[in-house]
Amino acid sequence: MRRVSILLALAAGIISVSCGYHVGGQADLVPKSVQTISVPRFNALTTRYKLVDVLPQAIAQEFSGHTRFHIANDPSAADAVLNGTISRVYFGASVIDPPTGKATTVQITVVLSVNLIDRRTGRILYSRSNWSFRESYQYAIDAHQFFDESGPALDRLGRDVARDVVSSVVENF
Repeated sequence: MRRVSILLALAAGIISVSCGYHVGGQADLVPKSVQTISVPRFNALTTRYKLVDVLPQAIAQEFSGHTRFHIANDPSAADAVLNGTISRVYFGASVIDPPTGKATTVQITVVLSVNLIDRRTGRILYSRSNWSFRESYQYAIDAHQFFDESGPALDRLGRDVARDVVSSVVENF
């Protein structure tokens, strides 16, 4: 009985390898000719100016720290350029305190598009539009306890966006 279960496990392993399955984070579908990537300031179709700097910086750090790519500050010195456009930013109450009717939790929603372009050929290596990201933060009801949590929430959102963008570009999801 034990021998049968070992053989079944071995057969399942062989089948899964032959079907193209792989461990997440191991693929690198960006051409080997791309060694440096530039992530310039994003375009914004919104008035939330801080995100045009926060998101590219977080993405550049994620590329630098978790991939084989080097980051070039100057797009003309890079093999590929990751352009982004922030199309919408929403701030809305997601939890309301019933007695006061005031928001206690605010949710930020950012919608963006990104394109990774091979600078030499102009070929689009990766593209995704209408990509939505969300982050929540607490909002104090009492003015004496108020601490503006929106800045740290934008930083957390930037890290989440960076992780997803870099993973998607490298794995080409």
